[in-house]
Amino acid sequence: MFDLPNNEILPLSKEHIFWTWSAQARVNPIAVKRAKGVYFWDVEDKRYLDFNSMTMCVNIGHGDERIIKAMQDQAAELPYAAPGMTTKIRALAGREVTNVTPQKALGKVLFTLGGADANENAIKLARGYTRRHKILTRYRSYHGATAGAMAATGDPRRVAWEPNLMPGVVHFLDPYRYRSTFHRANPNISEEEFARDYINHLEEIILYEGSESIAAILMESVTGTNGIIIPPNGYMQGVRALCDKYGIVMIADEVMSGFGRTGKWFAIEHWGVVPDIMTMAKGLTSAYAPLGAVAMKPEIAAAFDEQVFESGLTYTSHPISLAAAVANIQAMREDQVVEHAAGMGGVLRRMLTDLGESHPSVGEVRSIGLFGIIELVKDRKTKEPMAPWNGSSPEMAALRTYCLDNGLFLYTHWHTVLIVPPLIITEEQLREGMDVLDKALTITDKVANK
Repeated sequence: MFDLPNNEILPLSKEHIFWTWSAQARVNPIAVKRAKGVYFWDVEDKRYLDFNSMTMCVNIGHGDERIIKAMQDQAAELPYAAPGMTTKIRALAGREVTNVTPQKALGKVLFTLGGADANENAIKLARGYTRRHKILTRYRSYHGATAGAMAATGDPRRVAWEPNLMPGVVHFLDPYRYRSTFHRANPNISEEEFARDYINHLEEIILYEGSESIAAILMESVTGTNGIIIPPNGYMQGVRALCDKYGIVMIADEVMSGFGRTGKWFAIEHWGVVPDIMTMAKGLTSAYAPLGAVAMKPEIAAAFDEQVFESGLTYTSHPISLAAAVANIQAMREDQVVEHAAGMGGVLRRMLTDLGESHPSVGEVRSIGLFGIIELVKDRKTKEPMAPWNGSSPEMAALRTYCLDNGLFLYTHWHTVLIVPPLIITEEQLREGMDVLDKALTITDKVANK
């Protein structure tokens, strides 16, 4: 149907495609032909173990026939309906999504196209509900590449587009224990005290900014690409208490950490907290089709019973995407994928710990479920990173090249290596990837002070 010789795919793509997150002259993408399970193959039939779930999104694994068939069936029956209409699949998708939210407490769902516009709409809902303007987010956050979501983002991707972004965002510090600003002189502080210090920091900012002006606190439940920063016990509960105290909407960004990634349906469940609004995408359909969602408590939705919600999307609740979501959730339940991810989380943690003990360039490893990271340093005592803030280094580039050359696809970010495989991965397949990574780390070990 769409015939193109394999050797023409890459040059034709380079000729006509404008690439995101890239300097155009330096783009050299992998030309992918097919994928199945935890592997994909390029046009030369080289196999790669997918240690990043493509873009941290193919949670169910590649090529699941149940999801593909559901999409095919929906396309044959009804490929599109207008946003103001409803369909069988829209009704079913709303029920399926709300039923997996924490304590089934988020009973209304707004479907979007992806994570960025889910976060944008969550901000709109919070502002409309509270009649306040400011949004508090963290410096190591990433919430999307649209103007509002980018403004909410804390990392340097935001700075490139300032000042032409959404106003009203204030950033605060993440509870990042390995590099905590507050605890350099006392790194052995208890987890309870550590959490309390960062909650006190957040409350101080709330007071300085004026609580009556703050609509929402928006946070990744577990910080994603900027470090897999897992909040200490008591932190999420403390944020929930502050939101209740000051009438602030708590928004949990579960775009990356949701749908089983951390060993629970949503990461925030590890701390027994229910947010007021929760955003999701990626694992919602396991990326078989574009879809995001904003799940909210009924009282948030009720604020718009008479007040018009002045926002919308042509492709909201797209039937084919919703079919992918329903089939994905059902398949995850049928195969107990979330439970499998929880069990494999212990396996990944042991493997990461072993790597850390074997390689002097490993400063710290962190993981929760199948959401892991290796933080590489030149010196364990000083914690000097293997690459500078918002940059790379010859060692990090060489490490990634070695992995790709040896059939391991993964994501490196500054001085870190992320481990985010499909949730169906087995211990043997995880070991396969770790064996490659074990050899690759000898590259960074050469510059590490032992």
